[in-house]
Amino acid sequence: MTIVTSDITDLVGNTPLFKLNHIVPEEAAEIYVKLESFNVGGSVKTRTALNLILDAEKKNKLKPGDTIVEATTGNTGVGLALIGPARGYKVLIVMPDNVDSVRVEILKAYGAEIAFVDHERGINGLFEVAESYDQKEGFTFMRQFSNPANPETHIKSTGPEIVDALGKSPDGFVAGVGTGGTLSGTAAYLKRFNPDMIVHAVEPAESAVLHGNEKGPHEIQGIGAGIIPDTLNTSIYDQVIDVTSQQAIDMTRKLAREESIFAGISSGANVFAAIEMAKQLGKGKVVVTIAPDTGERYMQSNIFMDKNSYTPKRD
Repeated sequence: MTIVTSDITDLVGNTPLFKLNHIVPEEAAEIYVKLESFNVGGSVKTRTALNLILDAEKKNKLKPGDTIVEATTGNTGVGLALIGPARGYKVLIVMPDNVDSVRVEILKAYGAEIAFVDHERGINGLFEVAESYDQKEGFTFMRQFSNPANPETHIKSTGPEIVDALGKSPDGFVAGVGTGGTLSGTAAYLKRFNPDMIVHAVEPAESAVLHGNEKGPHEIQGIGAGIIPDTLNTSIYDQVIDVTSQQAIDMTRKLAREESIFAGISSGANVFAAIEMAKQLGKGKVVVTIAPDTGERYMQSNIFMDKNSYTPKRD
């Protein structure tokens, strides 16, 4: 059904659920992937951005002309940058100074201001700068890593969409942990209809903080912030699956080349973990996971560049 609308927020949500056809072993459970690149803004974080803004409006924390502030490495910032102006707000994104230029240019295209922070300061450095703006008149820090409106997003939208599409809750749900909002909110809703549903959280093996290890560098953008966020319900999942950066990259390539799903690297991590769960649950069961964004955001990375990549000759 074609949507005709003058409200950009009508284009948030109702994303397709795609059954993987080629990369799942024969004796494994079926795997369905929620393709969040179909949201306006190209990622699951547009859902989060919308609910953060609506929640702030409901609590009278925003008034027309105010500036929305968020600490992010990209997708939440893009969501806020496109929805904020449509609702009468300016947007300031606090980012590490080593973020790739693709995300920076997207934010600039939407008119957002950007405050860069030395990447050596880590995620807490971003929080400190965002908090300093929050102290100023007319600035509101959204706090996606601690704001209950984040997981609430997925109780209100992502979870219900999955149940509506399948006609039931799945037997298993898998999602990566960045803020933990997608995992916590979606799983909470799905468990209302299937309390026995198995939930696996996904984190980078190189930065396995959910296992009590030290944070470390990794290549799986979108998950593995190196902290355990307040927005993560640590009692909602049954197991944490560690996925290496290389495993995530390899699966991201397989998704593009064998399933025609051009998604980001966290999608590869999620699907890798979903296949492991599907093999455990076996045929006749259903597993759902999330493809948080599009591979177009990662064209400057090495995800899609390998020995088979084409390099044009130059005279």
